[in-house]
Amino acid sequence: MIWNETFECMSREEMRRCQSRRLVDMVERVYHNVPFYRKKMQEMGVGPEDIRGIEDLPKLPFTTKQDLRDNYPYELFAVPMSEVVRVHASSGTTGKPTVVGYTRKDLATWSEVMARTLTAAGVTRHDFVHVAYGYGLFTGGLGAHCGAEKIGASVIPISGGNTRRQLQIMHDFGSTALACTPSYALHLAEALMESDYNRDEFKLRVGTFGAEPWTENMRREIEEKFRIKAIDIFGLSEIIGPGVSSECTCQNGLHVFEDHFVPEIIDPVTLEVLPEGADGEIVFTTITKEGLPLLRYRTRDLTSLDYSPCRCGRTLVRMKKCFGRSDDMLIIRGVNVFPSQVETVLLEMKETSPHYIITVDRKNNLDTLELQVEVKEEFPFDRISELQKLTDRIKRTMESALQISLSVKLVETKTIARSEGKAVRVIDKRKIGNRE
Repeated sequence: MIWNETFECMSREEMRRCQSRRLVDMVERVYHNVPFYRKKMQEMGVGPEDIRGIEDLPKLPFTTKQDLRDNYPYELFAVPMSEVVRVHASSGTTGKPTVVGYTRKDLATWSEVMARTLTAAGVTRHDFVHVAYGYGLFTGGLGAHCGAEKIGASVIPISGGNTRRQLQIMHDFGSTALACTPSYALHLAEALMESDYNRDEFKLRVGTFGAEPWTENMRREIEEKFRIKAIDIFGLSEIIGPGVSSECTCQNGLHVFEDHFVPEIIDPVTLEVLPEGADGEIVFTTITKEGLPLLRYRTRDLTSLDYSPCRCGRTLVRMKKCFGRSDDMLIIRGVNVFPSQVETVLLEMKETSPHYIITVDRKNNLDTLELQVEVKEEFPFDRISELQKLTDRIKRTMESALQISLSVKLVETKTIARSEGKAVRVIDKRKIGNRE
């Protein structure tokens, strides 16, 4: 079954004509409605009249996450706030989130692309979709929820956490499709194997997993332990949320819904557009969004594009599974974490030095984060009560800033190794940035 055959199976020529029409209209709107873009384009000597089709995309300026921070919270919106019917946000590097807004039409678009995503995975109106992504400002839960409703499936909006209850609901309600992060899916599968439940009594058959990087080995483990087909999905809040691209049941690259989001691959150093098949940073331009349209948004995710048709019949371009990033952002349990966030918090504390190490690991199939921090020389390291108080305070402050749980270990001054070059701040033991 194909959700929207008109757009998912059109020829390359038809797609380019569709993208061209929508890009021209979108550039006109942002030029006149978003002072940030008008100034950027004027500085480059480019006006709306210079953009006549998709081939003119490289003439337009890039947008970065820093631009969203600098225009916090609503300065990049292209419509009055009276037309924005929902606001979401993702974590930021300095305590301020990256804010995104949706008009009614944007929400309809989001439901449409998530419906396509679920349909590509084999989900139909007869399924019970168990949504274990978090609900709230995070876009995962409501994105999957609305897509499943668009299809006509029965939605079980359980959100994340409480693994024992997840298994009970999955068993008793007859969940057939699971939507969550891949690490949590594996955790659920392990918990099922250790529980008193009989796996044969579960009806689960497919899962759509995203919000964090994962390997082919992890996919195989999920599929074997849960006895399901595990589908990779991709999205980011700034573009729309989940639903930017998705695998189909062929599991051979993620179909980009390019009638809404135009992808480019650029060299992250020179910023030049790279040819088809080359590895580089993927950049998206939103050509239908009203609330927060973005020109050439730099995702920092590294991948490549394949324009050959898929065996499923879709002609949409496919992006390979992302194999790394061009910045220092970590994705931990679906949350974006930057070392600079940690640094900002530590610099505000008089007892600690700016020397620290972040260690990310995966235990029991869930990501863990440990923060080692040096205390200043004058701190009474031998006083256990003072040590515990400071540890608890750092933990509370960090968890509030990062929106993720972590453990904190204080170490004596000059314990953390110094480097003559770039300091090593992050140790990631998860082995997720490879091409397994």
